[in-house]
Amino acid sequence: MVPYQGAQPQSAQPANSYGYGPPPAFPPAQQYPYGPPPGSPPPPGGKGTAGRAVLWAAVGAVVASALWAGGLFLFGPLGGDPDLAGYRARANLCSSVDYDSLRTEYTEEDSAPTHNALKHKAIDQSYCSISLKKSSTSSYADAYLSVQVDLHKETDPSAEFTALWSEYGQRYDDYEVAKVSGFGDEAYLVTEDTTTGSGVGGSRAVILAVRDGWMTYQMSWNVYTTSYETNSPPEIAEVSRWVKSDTRSTLENLRSD
Repeated sequence: MVPYQGAQPQSAQPANSYGYGPPPAFPPAQQYPYGPPPGSPPPPGGKGTAGRAVLWAAVGAVVASALWAGGLFLFGPLGGDPDLAGYRARANLCSSVDYDSLRTEYTEEDSAPTHNALKHKAIDQSYCSISLKKSSTSSYADAYLSVQVDLHKETDPSAEFTALWSEYGQRYDDYEVAKVSGFGDEAYLVTEDTTTGSGVGGSRAVILAVRDGWMTYQMSWNVYTTSYETNSPPEIAEVSRWVKSDTRSTLENLRSD
């Protein structure tokens, strides 16, 4: 056995896993959260004060136990099954994406859409990216469509989902956010239009984000008007209708076998 060598010099310590300096320092947990540790001298103020301290320590423990039990009742038992609302992970999400409504404008099918997937005990994630073309003569994509589905298997994503999508406009001034109904438990339509109205410059985007149980989903359409050489891209209102319709059918596909 190698004898203990004592503390190593600072330069010999291995780099930590955070990559950006030492991990944050956390205050030590209080060992006795409901009163002083056993054997501590009574607080000043006479023997009556000491008695009241013991009494309140006991009351605090009872109240804390009741709150803990109430929390389990309100939020469900720890380690329970995730609420995936019947959705299934897809190794190739593109095969389940229905964009028939968008094909009204973009008639040329993407023969090689991009897709990838991640499977883990905590989350299953699938992604698909499709190039949208108005005709086979288009040299480049006229617009882009992307879809992402996350199945959260260990953590309820509802609070984070609401924060990220309801306040999306805080990060980007040009985006507008509207809460919409008819999609799962919660959904937001995020739109952007920086064009001048003539389609000469700027960009347009439509994102529909949906949470259904512990499943989160986004369908995103975006276009740079310079890619439409002679025609202006479709209006935001029209694309929003297409994205909503295609989202409904895509989510149905993701719940079927």
